[in-house]
Amino acid sequence: MNKCQGCGAQLQIENKEEIGYTTKLESHLCERCFRIQHYGDYKTVMKENKDYISILKSVNQTGSLVLLVVDLFFLNENFTIFKETLKDSKVLLVLTKRDLLPDSIYENKLLQYMDRFGIPFIDKIIISKKNYHYDELMDLIQKYQTSKKVYVVGYTNAGKSTMINHMIYHYSNLNQEITTSMLPSTTLNQIEIPLTDDLVLIDTPGILEEGTILDYIDEKTIKKILPKKAVNPITYQVKKENSFHLDDFLIVSVEEPTNLTFFFSNSLQLERKFEKAKIEKKFQGHTLSMKQNEDIVIAGLGFIKVSKPCKIKIQTLPNVKVYKRDSLI
Repeated sequence: MNKCQGCGAQLQIENKEEIGYTTKLESHLCERCFRIQHYGDYKTVMKENKDYISILKSVNQTGSLVLLVVDLFFLNENFTIFKETLKDSKVLLVLTKRDLLPDSIYENKLLQYMDRFGIPFIDKIIISKKNYHYDELMDLIQKYQTSKKVYVVGYTNAGKSTMINHMIYHYSNLNQEITTSMLPSTTLNQIEIPLTDDLVLIDTPGILEEGTILDYIDEKTIKKILPKKAVNPITYQVKKENSFHLDDFLIVSVEEPTNLTFFFSNSLQLERKFEKAKIEKKFQGHTLSMKQNEDIVIAGLGFIKVSKPCKIKIQTLPNVKVYKRDSLI
């Protein structure tokens, strides 16, 4: 039986509620992918990471080159799943969405930042829109590939399918497109893309990140939260008690002198108040003791760079992960 070219699901005509449903088995797309591509109509599919980890383990056994695709703006807290499941693989790191960060950032610093995750990458590269470094990526793939098959892995929404579609358009004669969406679990199974006679890319389902705000908001709000162009950082000098309100998603309270730089979608409104913030019952509170040059990350929403040691209180939606890290920028 055929597989959907958009998500990799096995095509079937028996059950509309199951993945892979289509009215005709000769179709190239399942009904879900057809509606995503033509109408932007996303149908949620409930999956768990255990469904995908077995795929990563099978990838590790192939001995093939693996592209680990990572979103620079929404950089995940850790990559333990990939470190453990791909321990015997040659892993080439591909950092995406460089265009969302300020141009002034040195790319070598971003590449070196990834060393802290303890994965022995064979090489690293940054790509972005407008064919940025794609030729160099193709050269690296050719340099390191051990067979025709090259696997593409990463967390959900890292930009895997977008990258592959770009490569299909610029480096092949295929009339094919992988389904892309800002929502999780778009790719449901492995998809083979014969890019050239010597290269077959295999797209794999994205690993789901726990605690992201995207799990607790609707599709319309997700479109507002995810940046579509370069984010304009906003920096504030804090000399006394202040609070900062980011739309209906976040309240930041600080009582000590410091500098805060906010990195969030330009579509969100940030308001500064020279007063103590009230406790919002709809939010969950977090208190973080920050060191110099650390970030506070609100998973799926953005991050705040803190320049001086201080204690900061964060209020955001319940179950959304809030943590600190060494400053990315």
